[in-house]
Amino acid sequence: DIPPGASPHLDRLRAMARVLDDLVGLPGTRWRVGLDPVLGLVPGVGDAVTGSVAAYAIVVARRLGAPPSVLARMAGNVVIDLVAGSVPFVGDLFDFGWKASRKNVRLVERYAARPEAVKRSSGLVVGLLLALLAGAVVAATWAVVWVFRLLSTPLSFGATPVG
Repeated sequence: DIPPGASPHLDRLRAMARVLDDLVGLPGTRWRVGLDPVLGLVPGVGDAVTGSVAAYAIVVARRLGAPPSVLARMAGNVVIDLVAGSVPFVGDLFDFGWKASRKNVRLVERYAARPEAVKRSSGLVVGLLLALLAGAVVAATWAVVWVFRLLSTPLSFGATPVG
């Protein structure tokens, strides 16, 4: 059940997510687009707006009593949106499909309806993301060591030294 006083916050979150992710339907398709990918065309603006909405969504989730695993999952949605969205043009196309604000609103709604189920699934997602992050750190470390070894190895072109 939704705690008393949370409903207006959820309504506000839904409205904000709709404006950012689903404001206008594209004629002849089922696709909808919001201001997020459009604002993303202006460097920094889209990220600032999305980040503000994301921060508000995380505050609402926290007020509903969401555990750290759910909050981390929401933050992960935003980080993915911000990182991918920072790539010129390709990031805007990504924003068109990712819709982090809508994902986070649904996560808050699901948490309000079934807290334990969302808590378990969020813990699994966060664990998976941490495992991927650890793998990325290991791969990056290996790549750096490999490059340094490559650069420190003297080049030999088969010629014998004169002298």
